[in-house]
Amino acid sequence: MSEDRGQGAERIIVIGIGYKPLDKRARKIISTANIILTSNRLCEVFREYEEYEAVKNKIRLINNVDETIEFIRATVWQMGSPERCRRPSVAECGRATVVLLASGDPMFFGIGRRIIREFGKECVEIIPDLSSIQMAFSRIKEPWDDAFLMSLHGGPDPEKRRRVAERRLTYEIKDIPSLAERYDKIAILTDKENNPSVIARGLLKHSALKIYVCERLGYSDENIIEGTPEEIAGMTFRDPNVVIIVKEGDAEGVNTRSDDLPIQSLPGTPSPSLPLFGLTADEIYHSRGLITKDEVRAIVIHKLRPFQKMVFWDIGAGSGSVSLEISRFFPDARVYAIERDTEQIGHLSLNTKMFNTGINVINGEAPEVLHGLPSPDRVFIGGSGGRLTDILEYVNQRMLNGIITINATTLETLNRAIEVLSDNSYTIDVIEANISRLKPLGDSQHLSAENPVFIITGIKGGGFKVVQ
Repeated sequence: MSEDRGQGAERIIVIGIGYKPLDKRARKIISTANIILTSNRLCEVFREYEEYEAVKNKIRLINNVDETIEFIRATVWQMGSPERCRRPSVAECGRATVVLLASGDPMFFGIGRRIIREFGKECVEIIPDLSSIQMAFSRIKEPWDDAFLMSLHGGPDPEKRRRVAERRLTYEIKDIPSLAERYDKIAILTDKENNPSVIARGLLKHSALKIYVCERLGYSDENIIEGTPEEIAGMTFRDPNVVIIVKEGDAEGVNTRSDDLPIQSLPGTPSPSLPLFGLTADEIYHSRGLITKDEVRAIVIHKLRPFQKMVFWDIGAGSGSVSLEISRFFPDARVYAIERDTEQIGHLSLNTKMFNTGINVINGEAPEVLHGLPSPDRVFIGGSGGRLTDILEYVNQRMLNGIITINATTLETLNRAIEVLSDNSYTIDVIEANISRLKPLGDSQHLSAENPVFIITGIKGGGFKVVQ
């Protein structure tokens, strides 16, 4: 993006505040903005900035995220044509420049992702401040490149959390004790419900931990408290705050990891005790709900009948859960995970690195992007983008002997898959997977049904080739 950005296409500019003075560009944008949106809490922070007095009449206070989105939609799209399409084109973006003040780095457990999803990258610019996690680790003088990062911000209901919810796996407060066994450092964004005392009470059996509570970072009265879980559990703390949990061996800067090992840029590494097969959804980075469910994944892999040294295509791979299981259990297989969605590619790449697999990540539209790949022995189609016929016809051309498995949630997809496979003389098997999970209902327990999934398997030429 050129240096004149914000003067043309971008009409929504999200500026992080809280920890350092605004840079020259942010000051210019704020001074020329039509509207500055913020919450009561962040307005309190912004009053300490020298720019506040000159622009205070432009400030509008909105404390609800959904209301903020609707206000921006009405303001920015007023010159566009929202009734014609969900998002305006760059040329259609309205003429009003809206500045949204956010806490710290808007793209780290913040509102930046929601704004981009709602309005598109073309109409949004992000100018970050430091994140509260960066500040917290700097205050306790600990490196954070080897820490596990999580958010409990937004209350006890994980569906309502303002987190990187669509990109990251959901962890809840009950998961912290087991996470503390897996990771040497954990950083947690808290809220009034999921506060430091509650977190510490869950760790009372873990005496070898030190807990830091970093209160009101960036405010004039910020404070750092450290103690054992027992000590922290008996205290009360001011909001906002960040919790850092450190195993005692690392608390004074002693790092048990060898300097010869590569620094892991991900938020932690998987436990060496993870099973070779049977990963769960909460161990895999994914968008909320967009992952092949654990039980369905097990059935799919069974139907594929994988083997070492096979070539496996995972089309519409999403976060790559099927590819992960195959690659870990069959390390000699050549695995190609194909995905067109940029967001999902991010999850897929993270998972591939985190689990240290040899998955080949392919970003593009099938079937065109399949050209040049080695011919497959096994194919799983988890998503087709409406092009199931084209994909199946292309796979049929490339696969001499092999097995195709397709997941379908609609009768239309089911019928289309059967039709194309039948026309190409595949042996076909179809099952319907109905999964129910035990969930609390008041004082009782009941089984809550997941959406059913059709699993279609097509076998060509017996399904196997001679492997040398």
